[in-house]
Amino acid sequence: MIMEDQLYKLALHSVEGVGSIRAQQLLATFGDVRTIFELREQDLTALSGITEDIAQQICSGQALLKAETELRWVEQYDIQTFFIGDDDYPQRLRTIHQPPTLLFYKGNAPLNGLRAVGIIGTRKPSPGGIWQVEKLVEGLQSYQPLILSGLAYGIDITAHRAALEHGLPTVGVLGHGLSFMYPSRHRATAQEMIENGGLLTEYSFQTKPDPRHFPMRNRIVAGLCDALVVVETARKGGSIITAEYANNYNRDVFAVPGRPGEPKSEGCNWLIKSHKASLLESANDLAYLMHWQATNQAPAEQLQLFEELTEEEKIVVNLLKAHEALHIDRLSRESQLPHGLLATVLLEVECKGLIRTLPGKRYVLKR
Repeated sequence: MIMEDQLYKLALHSVEGVGSIRAQQLLATFGDVRTIFELREQDLTALSGITEDIAQQICSGQALLKAETELRWVEQYDIQTFFIGDDDYPQRLRTIHQPPTLLFYKGNAPLNGLRAVGIIGTRKPSPGGIWQVEKLVEGLQSYQPLILSGLAYGIDITAHRAALEHGLPTVGVLGHGLSFMYPSRHRATAQEMIENGGLLTEYSFQTKPDPRHFPMRNRIVAGLCDALVVVETARKGGSIITAEYANNYNRDVFAVPGRPGEPKSEGCNWLIKSHKASLLESANDLAYLMHWQATNQAPAEQLQLFEELTEEEKIVVNLLKAHEALHIDRLSRESQLPHGLLATVLLEVECKGLIRTLPGKRYVLKR
C-alpha cells in the first residue's frame, strides 16, 4: 500500500504543468493522490488551471508509466522521497513560494534539524574568500548546524568540504537528477556527503543538468536554511538571486564585506548597503544575531526558568523538547490548549527566552 501510494505521488510529480500550487489544489479538492488518477478528464478540467493536456497526462496512464520507471530507480538506489502533503516533508520549505511538489534525497542528515546555514558565493573565489568560508564553518562547529549549498565550484564546494572536515552534516541541493553529478570532479566529495549529510533535488532520477534548473535550485537552498551567508559575489548572478529568495522567505541573510572596488566584493557590499543582509565577520556574529547557544554549553538558566513556569508553559516547552519545530496548530492539538490561551503561553515563554518563532507560525526551543 505504501509503495502504491508512492507510485501515485511520483506520477503526479511527473505531470508537466503541475507544480506545487496545482498539486496542492488537486489534493485539497479530491483528498488523496490516488483519487486524482481515477477521475475523468472532464472532472479535472473543471478545475481552474487544469488544462486538457494536464488532464490527458493524468487520465491516459502516461504519468503512471513514467512513475513506474522512477519508482524502480528510487528502490534500487535507496532514495528517499518527500511529497508536499506528507508529514516528513521539510518543514522550512512548506512556507516558501512554489515549494517543490516532491523531493528526492540520498543521505542521512535530518532536513528538519534545529539549525541550518546556507553558504554561497562566487565560483571563482579568492584565497581570502576560501579562508573566510573555512573559518566560518569551523566557528559554527559548536552550534552543530546543517550546512547547505549547491555543490558548485568555488564557495559552494569549499563550504561542503569544510563541513565534512569539522564533522558537520552538509547537504548539496542539485539542479539535476541523482543519476548525474555536476560538476563531475566533485563526485568524491558528494559520496562523502551522502555518508554525513546528503544530496537533495526536485528533479527526477535521469534529469540532466540544465542551466534553467539552477535558479530554481537556489530557492530550495534559500528555503531550507535559517540563515544564508554570502561570501564573495558579483553584483549579479546566482548568489544574489538566492539572497533575494531568502529575504522574501524571511530568512536571515548575512554577507561578508570586501574591499571597495573589488568585483568579487560588489555583491556582498551591495547587500549590506541596501539592508538586504547583515554584515558578517565571524561565526560569532551569526550566532549572536541568531540567538544561538552552543550545544556544549549547559543551559543552567533555562533549567532554573523551567521550574518557574506555569503548568501550561511546561507542557509547551516539553512538546518542543520532543520535536525539532512545531506549527502552532499542531502545538494546540497536542497540548490540548485552546488557540487563545496557547498564543498567550507562547508569548510568555518566548519573553522568558526559552523559545523562538520561526517563519510560518512555527516554534522551536532555544538550545
